[in-house]
Amino acid sequence: MAEISIDNVRKAFGAHEILHGVSAKVADGEFVVLVGPSGCGKSTLLRMIAGLETVGSGTIRIGDRVVNDVTPQDRNVAMVFQNYALYPHMTVYKNLAFSLRFQGASRAESDEKVRRAAGILGLTELLDRYPRQLSGGQRQRVAMGRAIVRDPLAFLFDEPLSNLDAKLRVQMRVEIKALHQRLRTTIVYVTHDQIEAMTMADRIVVMRDGSVEQVGAPLEVYDSPVNRFVAGFIGSPAMNFLDTRYVTVGGPGVRTAGGTVLQLATQANLAENQPVVYGVRPEHLEVSSTGIPVVVSVVEPTGSETHIFARAGEQDVTAIVRERVDVIPGQTIHLKPKADRVHLFDAESGLRLPH
Repeated sequence: MAEISIDNVRKAFGAHEILHGVSAKVADGEFVVLVGPSGCGKSTLLRMIAGLETVGSGTIRIGDRVVNDVTPQDRNVAMVFQNYALYPHMTVYKNLAFSLRFQGASRAESDEKVRRAAGILGLTELLDRYPRQLSGGQRQRVAMGRAIVRDPLAFLFDEPLSNLDAKLRVQMRVEIKALHQRLRTTIVYVTHDQIEAMTMADRIVVMRDGSVEQVGAPLEVYDSPVNRFVAGFIGSPAMNFLDTRYVTVGGPGVRTAGGTVLQLATQANLAENQPVVYGVRPEHLEVSSTGIPVVVSVVEPTGSETHIFARAGEQDVTAIVRERVDVIPGQTIHLKPKADRVHLFDAESGLRLPH
């Protein structure tokens, strides 16, 4: 196992700069997820750690060694791809053993490591099968097994679950997290799925347009996003945003475009009528006799909770309520925010405002 340190790394393809001075650190044995929308540079950064892309400037360290100019095979990291990258003409056993034989391991050593990895991943009964005879989840476990047998300093996962169906993704999330808890190996994991990031990571690195927006523990980022982008990207359904103005009539609050005043739990250091973006997560809204008047568009009962999709003037609002409510599309209802759970964002910069 080893610490991975990324210091002011930049990368450009021609005149187009992909990464703009990215810095991050992955502690020894830590599970860190790089998350962000497609095209934000997270996969490029992972490939640079693996040595599959060159570093434009800055440094990448694995352990105490700068690896900018070290070949991929000499970095002692193992990468798991979203397309599994298995050899179709080889059995599961031979797929697992291939890299070991290539590195010169003895037959006995190779067999021991293959069977150990197979036992960890529940592949023992599948060792004689070919990839075409396996399900998607089984193929992904074989791909993970090929990484485990090498005893690498770090595992690098590049959107490994994107080809799986929803139910299998949930199962594989649990398996990968359990694998990390068992092996305690350093993991850098790339995904655009913020649910994967929230449920799997020790820490997440939120990226946008080649830069790091925020780094922190999942719930820390969820509860205290540094800006509107992070607040809107982390969480499903996404946080609601309303264009409002700060007011102090009757206590600190905001006035919506429709004239509704929503009270704040604490005073903010803002000017009267200053434009602010009011953010509230769907689960922090409740159906009430007061609050934000909205017209219901769609109601989705899931059993354990009800999702209400509505419109407040020209703005979309989503609420998640635990109780089963009797509302129908076209109906006007009121959604009351929990005052101590709302966020204010600067209307121009998007930065979260203290209050």
